[in-house]
Amino acid sequence: KMNGNNSAISLDEHVSNGNGIAAKSSKPMRQNSTYSDWEVEKNKNKQFHEDFTINNFFWRTHTITCLVVLCGTLIYVTGFEEPSANTEFNTKRGILAVLLVFLFYGVIYTPDGPFVRPHPAFWRFVLCLSVAYELGLIFILFQNVHDARKLLRYFDPELGRPLPEKDYGGNCLIYDPANATDPFHNVWDKLDGFVTVHFFGWWLKTLILRDYWLCCVLSFMFEILEYTLEHQLPNFSECWWDHWIMDFLLCNGLGIVMGMKTCNYLSLKPYYWTSMWNIPGYKGKLKRFVLQFTPYRWTDFDWTPTKSFRRWVIMLMVIAMFLLAEVNTFYLKYVLWVPPPHFLCLGRLVFFLFMGATAMREVFQYLDDPKANKFGRQSWVISAIIITETLISVKFDPATVTKPLPRHVIIIWSVGFSLLSAWTVWNFFLKRFFYSLAVAKETASPKTKVN
Repeated sequence: KMNGNNSAISLDEHVSNGNGIAAKSSKPMRQNSTYSDWEVEKNKNKQFHEDFTINNFFWRTHTITCLVVLCGTLIYVTGFEEPSANTEFNTKRGILAVLLVFLFYGVIYTPDGPFVRPHPAFWRFVLCLSVAYELGLIFILFQNVHDARKLLRYFDPELGRPLPEKDYGGNCLIYDPANATDPFHNVWDKLDGFVTVHFFGWWLKTLILRDYWLCCVLSFMFEILEYTLEHQLPNFSECWWDHWIMDFLLCNGLGIVMGMKTCNYLSLKPYYWTSMWNIPGYKGKLKRFVLQFTPYRWTDFDWTPTKSFRRWVIMLMVIAMFLLAEVNTFYLKYVLWVPPPHFLCLGRLVFFLFMGATAMREVFQYLDDPKANKFGRQSWVISAIIITETLISVKFDPATVTKPLPRHVIIIWSVGFSLLSAWTVWNFFLKRFFYSLAVAKETASPKTKVN
């Protein structure tokens, strides 16, 4: 099994040394927390069988080979390429080379994460790329807004121009009798490509969160945030039926249902892994190759947010960070002038799905595993990314971000926070205090003797 550093190992178990090398060990079990120990214990009642006859070539890090390839590439650039007099071209290529070498080193030496498929190296790459992304965000944070927009033109010369904001509000009649040719034109106008993005986005988010309650809370709260912030970004202004019927019920709701159906299937299906080289026929090998991109095993997430005060507080923080990451999508494109269909926006969303998959898995183990006493690596990096993105939006357009909230919004949020705080105090402190008093009173009272 591919584990992180200091993996706990038992007799004849295959483990990873942190570099993806599968090996056998006869050492006794160590009593420290690992990704796999907790996951194996949590899934002990599921149908799972792993075949250890793997081809070790694809699981080794090949450190010497990678070093030879790196040095050979640098020697070729030094001795065989004609130097360019274009300073901009050299700067771009030099920055790209620095990034690639960093990723190259990180994939080789970064400890494995919780996921094995399609290969631990892929998730190490995601972690290293997220670190590089955070470093890029920090660099942008130290620029002014004009230079930041100018920097993005290195990715695409078409960037750096003000964006036309689309207001989804306006005429909110579902059936417009004034338009005889197309009375449902308001509905068709709202059915753009982002409807599909909403549906598949929530399908994939549900595979990450793996809980009806958490998904529905996040979906509902984002619609509330759109109402809250529509005075700052016109993009948030939508008709009521666009908020609650098209988005919350249809796109998000169906995506959540399909995602949970997928989770249930992955949870109940048996996992029987056989090496591709032990499967006869090309058809069987091809099927096994495709299965390499499916989960190695499936761990259900039972968040149980009210189990303890610590768990409740962490869940509130997870919800807040998740919603902040969603809102950042709109503010970043607004302040940096990046159109929504651009590959930078879509690439960021896809990248967040991969980062979020590992981060939520680490957060859940941090809550559920009594031996887990350290915040996960990917969770730490993605938290830093979300906060840095927020700071970029605040710094580059404070006039928009600090527009005062309408009076009715302040009242609604104040009531909501008050109710949430009151319930928290009652559920985790007062109720238990009164219960302990009742138990103490019952224990202290003399027992009635029955003749």
